[in-house]
Amino acid sequence: MAKKLSAVRGAFFDFIDDPWKHVGKEEKSARFYPDGLLVIEDGKIKAFGPYDKISSQYKDVDTTHIKDRIIVPGFVDGHIHMPQTRVPGLFGEQLLGWLLEGIFPEERKYKDAAYAKEGAKQFFDNLLAGGTTTAQSFLTAYPTSVDAFFEEATRRNMLMIGGLTGIDRFCPDYAADTADNFYKDSKRLIEKYHRNGRNLYAITPRFPLGSSHEMMGYCGKLKKEFPDVWVNSHLNENPKEIRDTNAYHEVPDYLAAFEKYNLVGPKFTGGHSVWTSDDEYRRLSKAGGAVAFCPLSNLFLGSGLFRLGKCTDPEHRVRFSMGCDVGGGNRFSLIHVLDEAYKVGMCNNTLLDGSVDPRNHNAAEAERNKLSPYRAFYSLTLGGAQALYLDDRIGNFEAGKEADL
Repeated sequence: MAKKLSAVRGAFFDFIDDPWKHVGKEEKSARFYPDGLLVIEDGKIKAFGPYDKISSQYKDVDTTHIKDRIIVPGFVDGHIHMPQTRVPGLFGEQLLGWLLEGIFPEERKYKDAAYAKEGAKQFFDNLLAGGTTTAQSFLTAYPTSVDAFFEEATRRNMLMIGGLTGIDRFCPDYAADTADNFYKDSKRLIEKYHRNGRNLYAITPRFPLGSSHEMMGYCGKLKKEFPDVWVNSHLNENPKEIRDTNAYHEVPDYLAAFEKYNLVGPKFTGGHSVWTSDDEYRRLSKAGGAVAFCPLSNLFLGSGLFRLGKCTDPEHRVRFSMGCDVGGGNRFSLIHVLDEAYKVGMCNNTLLDGSVDPRNHNAAEAERNKLSPYRAFYSLTLGGAQALYLDDRIGNFEAGKEADL
């Protein structure tokens, strides 16, 4: 069967390197073709470059010319909750009260297959409306939500990461499942969906406070049995949650609750990372783990300020993605996420410039906190793909990658 070729002509902008490596010269990390051509063959990029240099090789290819727009790689959202699509912006509570009063009752509805299917459609509609083509999503403890998520992702041919939520404590009875059931259902769902088409599976302990020792043990067992899958959870989001987690799991810090069960490594993402210590960042960097920066929800729920300058410290650089975190985040658009992320960096810098405490002056970290346009769009594209270990497939317009734009 002949392979199908198509092409897009227009103004293209993408990244070939990390702009944090090019302080003062961030444009070196990016490339811009005011008049470029992207040739696609069976969903993958066959060729990319300036129109006047490569178009002669593809004269007979059906070409769509997009004018007065900038074409960028599809955005990558590293932290979002599909079952919270209908409840963004629940008012008046911080994390733990917000979960108990508003979120768990909504997620309960995803036990119904029809409700879950309709919710998945709305979720993907909203992602695409904001330019997001790949996301790592939390689901629920009900397998119906996993089926709805992956079936809709398959229908739209989108590269997505998700998995059954592991939670058996600190929630209403209806929101919990036993550790045994979670393990059995997870094995079945991994075998059904992981790398079936563009679907990717994540072992998903919701957060260690909501996962018993037995549940976390089963998560570690699943990772050992299926080393190719991802691990997605929450990390150091809320001070009270952190204290309760460390006490329950008898660990010195939050990251250790995951390390205890061998869950930290490449393809691990800890969402939020608001209160992550310097030592935890060093251990994350060494292990190859990643975090997700979710300023919309961190501000909406009053959780705190993510330390972007610490995360990007070249001595122990940690991969990170941006996450809208709907429904704690009250927008699907990652452009809105960048808007709030910039403000978080500026607030952090007030604490680093010596004006509050002359002894606390760190110009290097303050500079890394500044979310310039280059750093911002890198974080949504190639940087987000690298955080999820997908940069061999998406993130820029290199030949051989999948054509998400």
